Amino acid sequence: MTFRLQLSALSISCALVLSACAKAPTEQTESTTQAAAVWPELNLPVAQDPAMEQRISDMLAKMTLAQKIAQMIQPEIRDITVEDMRKYGFGSYLNGGGAFPDNNKHATPADWIALAEAMYQASVDDSLDGSTIPTMWGTDAVHGHNNVIGATLFPHNIGLGAANNPALIEQIAAVTAREVMVTGIDWVFAPTVAVVRDDRWGRTYEGYSEDPDIVRDYAAAIVTGLQGAADKDFLGEQRVISTVKHFLGDGGTEGGDDQGDNIASEQDLFRIHAQGYVGGLQAGAQSVMASFNSWHGEKIHGSKYLLTDVLKDRMGFDGFVVGDWNGHGQIPGCSNDNCAQAALAGLDVYMVPTPAWKPLYENLLAQTESSQIPLSRIDDAVRRILRVKLRAGLFDKPSPAKRPLSGKTELIGSSEHRAVARQAVQQSLVLLKNNDALLPLKPQQHILVTGIGADNIGMQSGGWTISWQGTGNSNSDFPGGSSIYAGIAKAVAAAGGSTELSADGSYNSKPDVAVVVFGEQPYAEGNGDLDNLEYQRGNKTDLALLKKLKADGVKVVSLFISGRPMWVNPELNASDAFVAIWLPGSEGAAIADVLVANADGSVNKDFHGKLSFSWPATPQQIVNRGDASYQPLLPYGFGLRYGDASTLSNTLPEQVETSQNLQDLVLFERAVKPPYQLMLHSDGSSKAMNSSVEQLGNIAVRTFDKDVQEDARRLSFSGPAKVSLSSAFPADLRSYQEASAALVLQLKRTGKVPDNVMLGMDCAQNCDSALNIAPQLQAMADDSWQTLSVDLACFAQAGADFSQIFTPLSLTSAAPLVLSLADIRLVPASAGNANISCSGD
Repeated sequence: MTFRLQLSALSISCALVLSACAKAPTEQTESTTQAAAVWPELNLPVAQDPAMEQRISDMLAKMTLAQKIAQMIQPEIRDITVEDMRKYGFGSYLNGGGAFPDNNKHATPADWIALAEAMYQASVDDSLDGSTIPTMWGTDAVHGHNNVIGATLFPHNIGLGAANNPALIEQIAAVTAREVMVTGIDWVFAPTVAVVRDDRWGRTYEGYSEDPDIVRDYAAAIVTGLQGAADKDFLGEQRVISTVKHFLGDGGTEGGDDQGDNIASEQDLFRIHAQGYVGGLQAGAQSVMASFNSWHGEKIHGSKYLLTDVLKDRMGFDGFVVGDWNGHGQIPGCSNDNCAQAALAGLDVYMVPTPAWKPLYENLLAQTESSQIPLSRIDDAVRRILRVKLRAGLFDKPSPAKRPLSGKTELIGSSEHRAVARQAVQQSLVLLKNNDALLPLKPQQHILVTGIGADNIGMQSGGWTISWQGTGNSNSDFPGGSSIYAGIAKAVAAAGGSTELSADGSYNSKPDVAVVVFGEQPYAEGNGDLDNLEYQRGNKTDLALLKKLKADGVKVVSLFISGRPMWVNPELNASDAFVAIWLPGSEGAAIADVLVANADGSVNKDFHGKLSFSWPATPQQIVNRGDASYQPLLPYGFGLRYGDASTLSNTLPEQVETSQNLQDLVLFERAVKPPYQLMLHSDGSSKAMNSSVEQLGNIAVRTFDKDVQEDARRLSFSGPAKVSLSSAFPADLRSYQEASAALVLQLKRTGKVPDNVMLGMDCAQNCDSALNIAPQLQAMADDSWQTLSVDLACFAQAGADFSQIFTPLSLTSAAPLVLSLADIRLVPASAGNANISCSGD
């Protein structure tokens, strides 16, 4: 109850905030006047200490410009050495997802501590850089200390949102902080406070809810759990620095595109997307991470209005703003190694993985010396960084290896910590369907546990699990963890029943009931973006398994692993009971606590979870609580308990309506269209085209005029090389395949064409495809613009998976060739007229 009261004081309603904060100072700039009309002046719990501020001023007065710039640079452990730290004295460093000490996935906690200690000692060694300012290590511990083998992994945020229990969230954050401190790390890039408004977004599972109220309350809870209460054990020896992220609007981009554009009004930006900052900052969060996305076309990393006028000046945030992974390089006119605009906008710490850190450091130094960046802005950034370091006690704490929790490896994955995770799993499960009270399962039965997720801890844990994408893991990578099957088998055996495990639904003796565990494979960030929410679109193998069991007369319980609500009407119809289990993490056995009855048939633990996301009625439906027309399949807050009547129909509509309004997907029109870049590939190296003339090995590309200025590209191959239009994340292009689209290019060949010129589409997991277009090019008139169109079915037949296209166009030649390109696009309903056709073959 105490915590609830604390939250109620913290959770200011938008109306109250606006009325209380509308009073503007007498003298204001236009931007501060604009900010005052919408954004609150927050009552932050950590006041500035005059003595500390004087100490910072004294330090700044003695620091060289090089030392100040080094505080603003955050490289990654794969790109720096201990000697680099000794030479430059970076203010911080990070490990990205899938980065480990010595690049060893199975690095022990001792290995993590050793690296933390070495980096710390190098940072305070003034023999080369003259600085004794301690560095700090930041890590993405987003559902537990998820980079470390054996750590306790909690359900991803979407499951925690279904639990709707802020007190439990605070416990989870405290456990995470302890396990992180064991490895000598100071700083956690959590919580994510995105309010997800389009479930096609690949980061949906990182959001707690479509409802800003849950996100606001959870932000306060997790910041308190990570950092400690501002009036109690704030940043004490068992606490870490937290980061509320990603500022701002990442959950509301158009089309659910990762790193896309949010076009919400400023009022809605605050009312919906900023509530996590109201909660998190008022709990004392000391760092905020800038978002990859744009707001009305302006990249947040370069937005002075949002980073400085709103966040720092209006809302009063006096910690520091850290960038996301080379996010500064996405600002127009910037690159990863050169971006004054981000500092001018209010970025304090540049997250700059890859070797780009060194030229970025040098450029920032030169830009400040030339006054392109005012020294006052550098001093403000460094003051903020030093303020947080002092508040966290980094100048006074022992070195990482000597801190109270350091090396206490028994805490990592301890039974006490796993018990908290087990409780979180139990409370996150949402019962969507339960015909004839099939659940809870009577444990004396013979139960088949099947499906690809039944005995797969990696799949149930999802992305951001050891590796960035959560792929490449086996059960042996989760010592102390448990699969869903393991928990059911143990509970059933204890009551005298029996279980059988198979991945494909086969069995030796007919089961009384089958528990089928299926769902999404792990992914992270843009790799999970979809263009609609139909589950297993075009390849319904899991539905076939459900129907096979039903045809055998077996009752079916479906456990659906997913990072978002999905359109699963056919799977719901084929199930007698259906449970959304989200991404439960390492404690899969906890599912049996709810699913399996006691030996006497009584309920062991009831269902607790309620949908914190509305469940879609169609694959195309984007639906959120509060919409003017709100007609989901299952509403926000839905969730059955034992004894409730099942309300879902067994004959839900299964027909999928294809979009009749699909527009051309323009890849190149005068310029390459985002998110794609024109890439050159030669001799094992790759390079983006960032100027009007670019060359790499055997390939040279230049701009030239076709109809208007620089609206075409000339590709000159002198030997084996490749040119591509590529993105860092895959696109789901199945709608174009289904709409009988063609890849249409305006091109011109000049001179001789070799016998092999390959036009390709590249996708994930070795599913690339390529077609030889040399005959078509050879048949064209020399030095004359022509149209070449290729049925997308040809690429599909060659092996392309249209659900994950990274490169919608590549051109490869092994011999000299000059080829010019202008307009390139995917055109629906044009396959029948394509120069190269494969439909119906």
